[in-house]
Amino acid sequence: MNYRSIVVMSLLLVVCAAFWHAHEVSGQATGGWIALFDGKTLDHWNRLGEANWTVADGVVQADQKVGEGSAFLVSKNSYTDFQLRVEFWVDAAANSGVFIRCTDPHKITSTNAYEVNIFDTRPDPSYGTGAIVNVAKVDPMPKAGGQWNTFEITAKGPQLTVVLNGTKTVDIQDSQFGSGPVALQYGAGVVKFRKVEIKLL
Repeated sequence: MNYRSIVVMSLLLVVCAAFWHAHEVSGQATGGWIALFDGKTLDHWNRLGEANWTVADGVVQADQKVGEGSAFLVSKNSYTDFQLRVEFWVDAAANSGVFIRCTDPHKITSTNAYEVNIFDTRPDPSYGTGAIVNVAKVDPMPKAGGQWNTFEITAKGPQLTVVLNGTKTVDIQDSQFGSGPVALQYGAGVVKFRKVEIKLL
């Protein structure tokens, strides 16, 4: 093989590697953000429980479930230190939440993960919308029903912060759970998500 052939083959390998890498990170947005939900598919998620999740017009939503327990979309990857941005819409009766550092991706509860709650009508509002259930209370509890909202959730070591629509609702240290998938919950009502992005820290 002459020198020119070697150069051509090397260039082809570089191009192929670049194409493969671009394909692998195609979900990556600017500034290091990675899109976990692209508005078209649930390729980054596993389903847990039975809810009628559908994807249309850039939104994934559910309004019914089978059985007593909640249903979830569970990320296929696990995360330790990260920032998470989630845009969501719920009706007034909805029960939902964003679970982080889920230690058991096959059985998700507020006792084995951090549940950043979305539940305007929770009987105990101290752990309602904007709180981390059983970990960090919120007072006064903000209402999320009937509008698009944005959660910005940061987990770095034991430091956990939650910002809802620009207002910080949680800023604590807790070291119960160190790593695990992210999960989007459907419990009741109408629940929609249209943007889910994560940045590793």
